[in-house]
Amino acid sequence: MSSNIGVSHPHDSAPLHASGTAIYIDDMPEPRALLHAYIGLSTEAHARIVARDLSAVRTAPGVVAVIAAEDVPGVNDIGPSLPGDPIFADDVTEYHGQALFAVAATTREAARAAAALAVIAYEPLPAILTLDEALAREDARVLPSRLIKRGEPETAIARAPHRLRGTLRIGGQDHFYLEGQIAVSQPGEQGDMLIFSSTQNPSEIQHLVARALAVPDHNVVCETRRMGGGFGGKESQAAIPAAISAILAALTKRPVKLRLDRDDDMVLTGKRHPFRIDYDVGFDGSGRIEGIDFVLAGDCGFSPDLSGGINDRAMMHVDNCYFLENISILSHRCKTNTVSNTAFRGFGGPQGIMAIEYVMDEIARHRRRDPLEIRRLNFYGDGPRNVTPYGMAVEDNVIGELVEELARSADYAERLQEVAAFNERSDWIKRGLALVPVKFGISFTAIHLNQAGALVQLYTDGSVLLNHGGTEMGQGLFIKVAQVVAEEFGIPVERVRVSATNTSKVPNTSPTAASAGTDLNAKAAQAAAHAIKQRLAHVAAGEFGVPPTAVIFANGEVIGGRRRMRLAELAKLARMQRVSMSSTGFYATPKIQFDPVSQTGRPFYYFAYGAALAEVEVDGLTGEYRQRRVDILHDCGKSLNPAIDLGQIEGGFVQGAGWLTTEELWWDASGQLRTHAPSTYKIPAIGDLPPIFNTRIYQSGRNRENAIFRSKAVGEPPLNLGIAVFLAIKDAVMAFAASRRPCSLDAPATPERVLMAIERLRAGGAASSDEVPVPGTAAGRPPDAEAAE
Repeated sequence: MSSNIGVSHPHDSAPLHASGTAIYIDDMPEPRALLHAYIGLSTEAHARIVARDLSAVRTAPGVVAVIAAEDVPGVNDIGPSLPGDPIFADDVTEYHGQALFAVAATTREAARAAAALAVIAYEPLPAILTLDEALAREDARVLPSRLIKRGEPETAIARAPHRLRGTLRIGGQDHFYLEGQIAVSQPGEQGDMLIFSSTQNPSEIQHLVARALAVPDHNVVCETRRMGGGFGGKESQAAIPAAISAILAALTKRPVKLRLDRDDDMVLTGKRHPFRIDYDVGFDGSGRIEGIDFVLAGDCGFSPDLSGGINDRAMMHVDNCYFLENISILSHRCKTNTVSNTAFRGFGGPQGIMAIEYVMDEIARHRRRDPLEIRRLNFYGDGPRNVTPYGMAVEDNVIGELVEELARSADYAERLQEVAAFNERSDWIKRGLALVPVKFGISFTAIHLNQAGALVQLYTDGSVLLNHGGTEMGQGLFIKVAQVVAEEFGIPVERVRVSATNTSKVPNTSPTAASAGTDLNAKAAQAAAHAIKQRLAHVAAGEFGVPPTAVIFANGEVIGGRRRMRLAELAKLARMQRVSMSSTGFYATPKIQFDPVSQTGRPFYYFAYGAALAEVEVDGLTGEYRQRRVDILHDCGKSLNPAIDLGQIEGGFVQGAGWLTTEELWWDASGQLRTHAPSTYKIPAIGDLPPIFNTRIYQSGRNRENAIFRSKAVGEPPLNLGIAVFLAIKDAVMAFAASRRPCSLDAPATPERVLMAIERLRAGGAASSDEVPVPGTAAGRPPDAEAAE
């Protein structure tokens, strides 16, 4: 058995994290003559800037430089794929909190105090602040709408014995990384710029900063050793502090640090996209869906940013684990005068999965069936029931077996009866139970991003230095890639050191996102290590008198026939023979392709699966709730590092549950975000976790595709398991109505929303889904429905 692969090695920075000695950008020794920057933000959601007086800012104590749009040497735009994201607003401000100017001063306090002296005059313009307002205006789109359609959904829905229509609103989510946005820019000679950035995408920072400075890419180097969390919020948003600090550094010829405080960070940077989901579904008496129509409206904020790919992925995940033969998915990419929403763990997938899971739950309530029964009935199966709405065959489907194992091991059937019995005897406290399956596609939907590079160097003492394009944000990428390289050389993982991600070592890299960090970078590193190993095998073959194919690397030794030597000895021998022990490696994900015109193809290399069973308790007097127990079974393929993967599963679940319960973003009528600090924005705390929290890796899992050692990605898929908590709360809420009819509950399900839903049920208020009568039936039910029930 390998000592490197499938073994729970600790995170490479674990001792540093635990002792508080891990060095983040703000912990780095500050260079001589360092300046501190602060950004002046707009106080209007949509307005023309008619006057901007910065004279008092420039003359304030300690101020060295002040810049605005006209001071950008190159392009005043940091849009990651499409233009529309200015570094500084020029004539018009498009959201409350948009950057207008920046100050560099000798201290951060001086820069902040000076920024407050600016006098800005605005002419207010009409602002679009809600999704409903944006949907009412055809011109309120950041990108054209898209449609995926298969079969004849309209006909199938109309002919179905049962039909439901409804609307679900899903809120956004702030990334709330522990380390906020930060960059330090150090000018060099001849226009060079070295940027230390807390970013998931160093190459993009390099390219965007070079464009802003009007210099070639080779003048800019971006380095990232680690981030204190990212979750997608440092994919494109990190360009804001990086570009501003670099422009100030180039102007002053002094290093500049720009560190956002929590309030400014939350106001200035994008969030998870809020969605409005409208559905119209037809189904038979057993609950099998015959036709379904979705309209997904994503709140993109004021600019495109990454909204195209995010809304595309939402469309590609509304099927989740279910075969939907007749389906229409219309996606609107709506423009509002709020911050430009951006990547967040799941990248639109969670909103799509939430849509279909909500519908499944509504169907079950309407038919008075166990929701798990309805889900099983609609699962993907064998051909032809194994093709997604976008034309990709589901070839690795394990959801049926995985769900059965979880339901059995977590005593689902017994607990369902226990919850019902408890609710019968309890008037003011009700319990709810929900089991939610997940199928999540792995690959960037932007096909060109599915590539990675690495640089591996073997030294004559047998130690290895590794560099690759992936970034470490606490998820354990570095240790996993080190394990792969150690396995290739047959040495302990402690002999491999991963250096900071640096654009001067591995160029033109993709962001660490889409759960593909290990899949891509480990394969590239493996290729680089293998190239060196092959050269060494020829050296060893000559020394041992055996063919190169007979040379074995294991346990820190190189073996050929009856002879062996330490890897360090072979490395010294190779150097004496002038054999290179440095190599680059490259990997591009195979098989994937997608036609954006027909909206068909194979956008994903494979799928990751999982399921969660959540049990909650809801107080009918206050709307407060708590999780009683959670059971998770998740498919990691052949896990590279079970300890790291379990941490990702648990953390992803908690973050997903937080998104749908306590994390509420609230803008006032003027477009100002009012929940911009931990005092008003509530992420899950340790007390929110269930006292019984069982998490297991699916031991039968194996990636049928040639991913690294047959493992599967684990960064984003588990977040979707948090949907089980929301639906368990909804189940408990419905227990307060004697009729057990559906209830209206949007996300996040804050205690206030929960209490209002309970009160509506008690008062006999409107349900979330409207039953649509079918011709020839009573209230949409077949004539024999009463007898059947």
